[in-house]
Amino acid sequence: MPMATYEYQCRDCGRFEVHLPIGTAETECDCPHCHYPSRRVFSSPYLSRVPPVVSAARAREERSQEAPEVVTSVPAERRRPRPPHPALARLPRP
Repeated sequence: MPMATYEYQCRDCGRFEVHLPIGTAETECDCPHCHYPSRRVFSSPYLSRVPPVVSAARAREERSQEAPEVVTSVPAERRRPRPPHPALARLPRP
């Protein structure tokens, strides 16, 4: 089941996060430190925490919508031959 991070505000301890299945968060949750009932706080999701590789791919995709890269030749093949799997040597040959 997919999990989501829910944020709650305790009057004494401040904000804390709880990981629960999506759609199961209550409006109040006990603080893990003082066990006082705390109200749920709605905050923005962590969209800025994107890995650099994903961020670069998104930026390249957005640039390609207006100014696509032009390919002038077929790229050279960079594939290295893989060594055969050891189990293949034991198979019967015709």
